[in-house]
Amino acid sequence: MEKVKPRTLSGFMELSPDKQAKMERFQEILRNTYSLYGFTALDTPIIEASEVLLAKAGGETENQIYRFTKGDTDLALRFDLTVPLAKYVAANYGNLAFPFRRYQIGKVYRGERAQRGRFREFYQADIDIIGDGSLGILNEAEIPAVIYRTFSSLGLSRFKIRVNNRKVLNGFFAILGLDDKASEIMHIIDKLDKIGFDKCRSLLTDGGISEKDVSEIMSFISISGTVSEKLSALSKYSGKNDVFDTGYSELASIARYLPEFGVPKENFELDLTIARGLDYYTGTVYETTLTDHPEIGSVCSGGRYDDLACYYTDKKLPGVGISIGLTRLFYVLDEQGLLSDEIITAPCDALIIPMTENLSEAVKTATLFRSFGIRCQLYGEEKKFKAKMSYADKIGAPFTVFIGEEEIALGQVKIKDMLTGEQSLLSAQDAATLINENLKSRRGASLIKEG
Repeated sequence: MEKVKPRTLSGFMELSPDKQAKMERFQEILRNTYSLYGFTALDTPIIEASEVLLAKAGGETENQIYRFTKGDTDLALRFDLTVPLAKYVAANYGNLAFPFRRYQIGKVYRGERAQRGRFREFYQADIDIIGDGSLGILNEAEIPAVIYRTFSSLGLSRFKIRVNNRKVLNGFFAILGLDDKASEIMHIIDKLDKIGFDKCRSLLTDGGISEKDVSEIMSFISISGTVSEKLSALSKYSGKNDVFDTGYSELASIARYLPEFGVPKENFELDLTIARGLDYYTGTVYETTLTDHPEIGSVCSGGRYDDLACYYTDKKLPGVGISIGLTRLFYVLDEQGLLSDEIITAPCDALIIPMTENLSEAVKTATLFRSFGIRCQLYGEEKKFKAKMSYADKIGAPFTVFIGEEEIALGQVKIKDMLTGEQSLLSAQDAATLINENLKSRRGASLIKEG
């Protein structure tokens, strides 16, 4: 029989065991952080009926979706986690307590051209807060606190949470008499980081906006200073447009709550260039960037939207949420050498190697170690000692534990620190204590290193 060449499709990430261990740690940190803020876990199906998944889709999204039939059923793979959330909330409206706070970490699929750092299958990590009819500004103010704690828990300190409000922008464009061009202008402004001010100005002019108005727009989005100085500058536009006034009030409220939420001023910035090109967003918008690695772009983004599930229900369900493109972020951090080597990536903390035919003492030791919370593996293969040690090295076990006739007679085990080469003869209980003490710092090591 002809053999099929094993291969992984382009655009699909397949991690080695050591890197997968770091990805699992990444997800664990996110779950723990989100849970601290009262978000509940949700897992929606990867496959949905196409009519449900594509209810609000169109254009590029519809072209990228993986769609297929099974019998007479038209099916599609989810392309984000927001549409499945909308469907879930609409279908379960009567059973949910609002505001409904959920987090979800799951794979999504997009049939776009695979390229460096861009994948067709990738993890997203989302949180959303959904209101019933209305949703208070405190929820929008809390989002930067979640972002701050998330990235701090990952081991980062040099990052900036950039916040703006679409109502401020829409209101300002209305003051200039550019209501009908607001969406077009925001799409251009949203590209500012990539194309620069000169190109942005040129695109606005080419879009039929007068030189005077372009200058006003560029001056407005360039307002600089501290948070309070920017708010002071924005206050000069107050009283000219109701939408602007609402957005200004919301921005000021968020800034006011930040110290109480524990977000340091060096990690937060009001940035009037943040527009989030999607018309989906209606209020506060967020983008987070790594200070030392601006080339990575936004690593966490999102915002406020007014009607999550309008394609599935007449109920008005406003919300606010953020998303981390986890696979892309992990790939870029790994590529740039920013994932810590201190993280334990071995499948076990201790490899127990029996040196006798009778395996009872080895089994008892493994059971004792596990009661101490130590991940351990029994090596039961009849191989030469050199092969056993080669296996321990290959899996990266921090400790090996040998149990032979001499150790059994003494009621002890021989433990070897694989990093230092140091060996000790101890009781199984003392050996377990030694392992836990030794690995305490490594278990709490930061996932990401700055430098």
